[in-house]
Amino acid sequence: MIRTAFVVDTNVVASGLMSTDMSRPRSRILDAMLDGRLLYLMSGALFSEYSAVLRRPAVVRYHQRTERQIDQLLTDLAANAVWREPPASDAAPDDGDNHVWALLEGHPGTCLITGDRRLLDSLPRPGSVVTPREVADTFADEPSDGSPKRKTR
Repeated sequence: MIRTAFVVDTNVVASGLMSTDMSRPRSRILDAMLDGRLLYLMSGALFSEYSAVLRRPAVVRYHQRTERQIDQLLTDLAANAVWREPPASDAAPDDGDNHVWALLEGHPGTCLITGDRRLLDSLPRPGSVVTPREVADTFADEPSDGSPKRKTR
């Protein structure tokens, strides 16, 4: 199990759910979140963003989950997360990401997993932002039964 705590950007969760290829880094990260192999922080603001994005009609067309299935996924993500409510921040490169930056600033050593180039290029501190592939590659040596922890389409 990876001992570094992460903040998982919404784009990683949404694209992991939309992917039909379970070997893709974002899919592997989502599964690691669901089965407890990934230690990650959650705040109310980040959870609300997950919920809103996963329910967008355009996103639902890709992942094809029902409201009930989305609710169950969010429940599982919430149950496995380490909950934190950090003070507000205005340091993110985009105001819409201030809640993510607040989690990073409030917990030294925490890394953001994102595919967002703007965030990857705007490190709040060295080594604090990583790509999904960098994290997913660390799961290569971990034991797993090989089955996804969520239903595919």
